[in-house]
Amino acid sequence: MVEDEGSVRVDSWIWSVRLAKTRSAAAAACKAGHVRVNGERAKPAQALKPGDEVRVRVEGWERVVVVTKLIRKRVGAEVAAACLVDNSPPRPAREFVAAPGVRDRGAGRPTKRDRREMEQLRRP
Repeated sequence: MVEDEGSVRVDSWIWSVRLAKTRSAAAAACKAGHVRVNGERAKPAQALKPGDEVRVRVEGWERVVVVTKLIRKRVGAEVAAACLVDNSPPRPAREFVAAPGVRDRGAGRPTKRDRREMEQLRRP
């Protein structure tokens, strides 16, 4: 299943090497600006080549990987690990991650102001 000829779409490759759960989630991450190839924002259909650096922002943590092999189909974790070099910084400890907004039980529906404050807490 490993192919070294030509190029492959960035969203398909991210899904294939298990950086995203679904291909549509990988495409959505590209459209939202969470994927960069060689320092530039990537569109889902952008072509990848071996040697490209791919940065994917996942759950407030940035994965930095270098493409070593091109694959088009999702493969096992061992094969996927052979298709990239992971240069990611260590994942932040859980205690430093902001806790989601907590409301008292029975406090009613949050107001627009409350929702904005909760959204600010969730953003990295």
